[in-house]
Amino acid sequence: MAHLRSRRRFAPAVPVVLSLTASLGFLPTAASAAPSTALTTRAAEGSATTYDGPKLSYVVNTRTDHRTIESVRRAIGRNGGTVVASYDRIGVLVVHSANPGFATSIRKVSGVSSAGATRNAPLPAQSTTDLGVPKPLTAAELSKAKAVDGQDPLEPLQWDLPAIKADKAHEKTLGSSKVTVAVIDTGVDDTHPDIAPNFDRAASVNCVSGAPDTADGAWRPSASESPHGTHVAGEIAGAKNGVGITGVAPGVKVSGIKVGNPDGYFYTEAVVCGFVWAAEHHVDVTNNSYYTDPWYFNCTGDPDQKALVDAITRATRYAESKGTVNVAAAGNENYDFAADSITDPSSPNDGTPSDRTVDPRKCFDIPTQLPGVVTVAATGAKGIKSSFSNYGLGTIDIAAPGGDSTAYQTPAPPAASGLILGPLPGGKWGYMAGTSMASPHVAGVAALIKSVHPHAPAAAVKALLYAEATATPCTDPYDINSDGKVDAVCEGTKNRNGFYGWGIADALAAVSH
Repeated sequence: MAHLRSRRRFAPAVPVVLSLTASLGFLPTAASAAPSTALTTRAAEGSATTYDGPKLSYVVNTRTDHRTIESVRRAIGRNGGTVVASYDRIGVLVVHSANPGFATSIRKVSGVSSAGATRNAPLPAQSTTDLGVPKPLTAAELSKAKAVDGQDPLEPLQWDLPAIKADKAHEKTLGSSKVTVAVIDTGVDDTHPDIAPNFDRAASVNCVSGAPDTADGAWRPSASESPHGTHVAGEIAGAKNGVGITGVAPGVKVSGIKVGNPDGYFYTEAVVCGFVWAAEHHVDVTNNSYYTDPWYFNCTGDPDQKALVDAITRATRYAESKGTVNVAAAGNENYDFAADSITDPSSPNDGTPSDRTVDPRKCFDIPTQLPGVVTVAATGAKGIKSSFSNYGLGTIDIAAPGGDSTAYQTPAPPAASGLILGPLPGGKWGYMAGTSMASPHVAGVAALIKSVHPHAPAAAVKALLYAEATATPCTDPYDINSDGKVDAVCEGTKNRNGFYGWGIADALAAVSH
């Protein structure tokens, strides 16, 4: 079975879970209605030298006082940089520069704590072909779905809802329209009939450039872009409206924060913009089914990679300080985050990747491994860890359905696929799988908790999420393909372990207290 190389390198067209590979890209978008943390986009002044190196994007992390930020802006200009966006409250500046020595020079400036390139190739870049697409439902499959009273037409195919007791939770609450979950992803098709009734336009934006673009529809994926964000949005908040599927929290609002560029890359400046936007637009929960490119693991011993960790850490902490619960997918390589070392063969994925051995205690998958972020592993239709899901005691917080090869974990009828059904752009529905699909289940449960406890801070929502999860002991031995070889080793107790964290998400228990 092929490994998914990223939680957003998406879903299978066949029972084998495939991945998306895309190349570097950067979409310049105008900054309109910028959040209060962002200064108006403008070029830094004072540059006296013309540089002819490749134009790259950087993040510069500084102290947050006005004097320091203005001093650093001037230094950026003197060193051939242009400020694209400035998030003053967290001290993160997004900069473009063609000066090959820009990062080295700016790190020496007083008030700068770290600075580094967010990518390895110049702007713009060339695109490549996606590997793996969702499996759309055929007309025959659509006609076979037989819903019972109270179900949406395709709900009988959603084995994942009863797996977390979401169907029973819906008898208590569908969620509150005052709660918004932001899908930080590839964009959301808000015209889809399962998403349109619950879409929060005011909390939606395009952050691909690193600065917010609020033009109408800027949050949508183009016809050539991935359907990933649309599928995720439907899993969270697909409306219970007699059409298609039902989301985990079908009464809450969902917004699209587009951070994946047209080539499928999620760069630091876009991710920072996304979290800050969510924080300042009263988003209750964010879902993050991606890793931040180009490094799967960002090693703090490397000055460029350290800057990326610093920038996104500041952004996620800022969002949580505003009451936002940040939920992230664990990843799809069957990595053990608790191992002494991991071999990463895919980084940098916008340059020339090579095998490198990293220490997961010093090299971080971001935002997945950042403090405070809810890290979600995937389970299949039999309720055990998905064959591809990353794991690790101390990193995995909770587990939820993300699907698996139907040959490995076959659901009970009438569901026929071990993958996760959700909406696709253009009014369609299809199957996808990955921890990308597990994370939105947990985001949906968090939204239900927030609906029942509207004044609960982020820490309280997370505490209830973990406390009400169904404790699930280690699967031992774990031989997912029954070939006689152990495929992963689980450590820990029934109440907390490397496969399932505190347990499998339980929507009914979560809304019953």
